[in-house]
Amino acid sequence: MDYGAFINEEFTLKPHSSRKLDNLTFAVKDVYNIKDYKNTAGNPKWFETHAPSNKTARALTMLLEEGATLSGITITDELMFSLNGENIHYGTPVNPIDMNRIPGGSSSGSAVAVAAGLVDFSIGTDTGGSVRLPSSYCGVYGMRPSHNDVPIEQVIPLAPSFDTVGWMARDLETLIKVGDILLPKATTPKIDKILLEEQCWSFVQEPYQTILKDVVENLPFEKTYINVTEGDLSEWTNLFKTIQGKEAWDIHGEWIEKYNPPFAPAIADRFKKASEVTKEDYEAAKRKQNEIILKMCGILSNDTILIVPTTATAAPLKGEDASSVEKTRAQALKINSIAGLAELPQVTIPIQTNDGLSIGLSLIAGKHFDRSLLQFVAQHLSGAKEGKFTSNK
Repeated sequence: MDYGAFINEEFTLKPHSSRKLDNLTFAVKDVYNIKDYKNTAGNPKWFETHAPSNKTARALTMLLEEGATLSGITITDELMFSLNGENIHYGTPVNPIDMNRIPGGSSSGSAVAVAAGLVDFSIGTDTGGSVRLPSSYCGVYGMRPSHNDVPIEQVIPLAPSFDTVGWMARDLETLIKVGDILLPKATTPKIDKILLEEQCWSFVQEPYQTILKDVVENLPFEKTYINVTEGDLSEWTNLFKTIQGKEAWDIHGEWIEKYNPPFAPAIADRFKKASEVTKEDYEAAKRKQNEIILKMCGILSNDTILIVPTTATAAPLKGEDASSVEKTRAQALKINSIAGLAELPQVTIPIQTNDGLSIGLSLIAGKHFDRSLLQFVAQHLSGAKEGKFTSNK
């Protein structure tokens, strides 16, 4: 079956040497610069108005140097400004779990390429959930690292305050192998305290809430519910959208005004709203973000993780009405804005549901404790995807 994950399946790069990632293949989202390759960034006008890159992104070079083979370029939502994975120009990659459901975005092609078994792992970008959400919908593992811990040079930006290099894999072992190459070397304190964000759990529909909580309850640690914000999480989402919007327009606004690119209505609307964010609102939001970073550093010390659902539901059906789509996106942003605003690492684990779909369980650690986070998942949740609990304290 043609899953439509690739925008260029013929573009390949052989490994530079033979090391830890020998015999592994990977795909990359069409926003990473590759020498002599011209990106589309999900929009034909971008392709038309940009030249081929003269340098390959450092994150990709790191993987090639460790023996991995690049096996194609994957579809992305337009300029990475969506979470749905539907592209009006290049098509919507087919969710292998259920072809009638969206794959999630904006790293849609990368998630589908992994879920369909076309590659061993894939590289995407995650700003507001663009690796985490499609990983949840397509039933794969996904990792958003601590902000700026993985080199993001030579990657088309959306909002530098939040943009990260992310990766996906069908199995936990491969996810960790890739992390071992991309993440900076660090000590790995043992995690033994679990917090659950109460508001996030209230968004999750049944029966998915029960399924996810059953996984959490099998962890042999005391769990404490908290609210990370004194008010409603929508306040954090609004901060996120203000910062993201201003930065997205500062980066892409001149190009948009010059070339008037054809955007899907939802993407066009987001850029319009982004153009209206004032410098004063942006600076105020950045000050509050700095407060959130400090606050979350206090909540998540080196021995503590925060557990949240990755999404409020399984992948929505294609063709849902605009209000339903926006509601799902808004809930996802509320949940995923926590790690984004606080610059924290988050790993999402796919959990099989009784109806044959997938929903993600996410674990968030303190900043720079990415390796501790992956170590915790490997030790306590390696069988959770199939409902097997191997946890030991």
